[in-house]
Amino acid sequence: MNLKTVFILLVLALATIFALVCVLLTRGVKPASCEPQSLSSQEGKHSDQSLVFADLMPEEMVQVVRYLQRSLGVPLVDAYNANPSDNCIYYVDVQLPTKAEVLGFLDCGGRRPPRQALAVVYFGNQPDPNVTEYVVGPLPKPTTHQDITVQKYGGKLPYHRRPVLDAEYKLIAGYLRGTAFPTALTFLNQVFDYDGTNLAAMTTAPRGFQSGDRTTWFALFHNVSGYFLHPVGLEVLVDHSSLNVSQWRVRQVFYNGQYYGDLVQLESEFQQGRVKVVPVTRAPPNGGFSSMQPRAPPRAPFPLQYEPHGPRYSVRNNQVVSRAWSFAFGVNVNTGMRLFDIRFKGERIVYEISVQDAISVYGSNCPGGMSTRYMDGSFGIGRFTYPLVRGVDCPYSATYVDTHYLAQSPNPRINKNSVCIFEQNSGSPLRRHYSNLQSLYYGGLTNSALVLRSIATLGNYDYIWDFIFYQNGAIEAKVQATGYLSSSFLYGEGLDYGNRVGDHTLGMVHTHSVNYKVDLDIGGRSLGDLSLSPSPVPLTYYVLQAVLRLMTQLVPENCHKSKRPNSEPQSTLLQDRAS
Repeated sequence: MNLKTVFILLVLALATIFALVCVLLTRGVKPASCEPQSLSSQEGKHSDQSLVFADLMPEEMVQVVRYLQRSLGVPLVDAYNANPSDNCIYYVDVQLPTKAEVLGFLDCGGRRPPRQALAVVYFGNQPDPNVTEYVVGPLPKPTTHQDITVQKYGGKLPYHRRPVLDAEYKLIAGYLRGTAFPTALTFLNQVFDYDGTNLAAMTTAPRGFQSGDRTTWFALFHNVSGYFLHPVGLEVLVDHSSLNVSQWRVRQVFYNGQYYGDLVQLESEFQQGRVKVVPVTRAPPNGGFSSMQPRAPPRAPFPLQYEPHGPRYSVRNNQVVSRAWSFAFGVNVNTGMRLFDIRFKGERIVYEISVQDAISVYGSNCPGGMSTRYMDGSFGIGRFTYPLVRGVDCPYSATYVDTHYLAQSPNPRINKNSVCIFEQNSGSPLRRHYSNLQSLYYGGLTNSALVLRSIATLGNYDYIWDFIFYQNGAIEAKVQATGYLSSSFLYGEGLDYGNRVGDHTLGMVHTHSVNYKVDLDIGGRSLGDLSLSPSPVPLTYYVLQAVLRLMTQLVPENCHKSKRPNSEPQSTLLQDRAS
């Protein structure tokens, strides 16, 4: 055997040995896959039990309205066209069961609580006008209703306390245009070039200073895009307490620092040359500086969020499930977002987190601004939860969910894509270390969070409501205010009450207070409810304290998996994504 043959055999032997070693080393190891991770490999799973918290479906709303129309024994007018002297349905929403009933069903195998609705009815067409609240059920085909007003409030609700309907605002606008303004046409024409359409009125609240009052200051603005920043200096106090619109009156008028008894007096004083006029340039139709029109196109596309394997969470019905978190969600027509049965690693830590109200208090040297204390829940935070724009309000890849409501109309309405769910990268690591002492290594963990978001527009303000769920067991309730600031006419010592934002525009000093309800159930129910307002100590602080016991058991998901205690066999989870 020559040397060349020996060399060839040796090479073949080495190749064979190398192949065998590779086979032995990789035995039992599955090849890497770039396929999207199925949710069945994640630790949470959906349950239809979350439907105990679900908002009303449109079909249920319709059934409640039909039942009330045939069962109350009085004619009900469409609230969209109702006069103050009519009977109408203000709104219909779900009546959630008590916590004891829900936990008996969720945790103890009890029966599912009956599904019910809450209906608020204005009774203006009767000797004793009032507001009445009914619990109607069971759904989907109601057969009974119960008046809970006295039980809930300790007595009847006087009619003057009712929130103003859109129909009443339209009547007030018609009264101003058709009855009040014609008494001061010389003043309006010469000072504001008034043509019947170029002035817009903005409401204030509250509507008086003592029980029984129903008088509202309306500030006048140029009727252009972003009119909130174009006050003209005229404000009128309208008394709309009577159920007879013909008896409404202007009780006071304010212009450029001076008060007048009514518009008739202002007109008389003006014609006699005793009104000091401040010329205000008419704003362009697009609002000029107040326009939302971009001043210049973007020079390059904005960064986009990318999910390489698809979403790591699932949305089905009213429930969101991810590897660590699960919760039910809904939108109350008055107060907006609310979450229930929030679980971390399968253990309930929060029974409920919900928005309760958003309050803003203003200051100014104009009567409308100085008296304004808005309570946005009275206007309807959930009702004004409008559609979200992909790529701006939420990431393109987010899951979008529709919401339904019935308010001031006998018919349900839909806000398309008004809630979004997405996971976001915080842009900084949750933890990391680069070791260069004794041993060389790097360890790091991506910091991501699951976000539930809705945006409500209340007049000039847009509130961005976020509930954020972190990997370490913390929950953050966050609200951002954007949109337009509220302004009043700048005159005299106005800068003592804010900042100049236009030639005659005062950006008023004000404060915002947002109230949440937080019912923690960590390790039992002894913590009860917490009513929290935004402060230097965020909601995260309270939740972090409560989940300290859980956090001591946590191991980052990139290290190793630990079996969840008392876990049930995992089922394949649906990756339902709302349109």
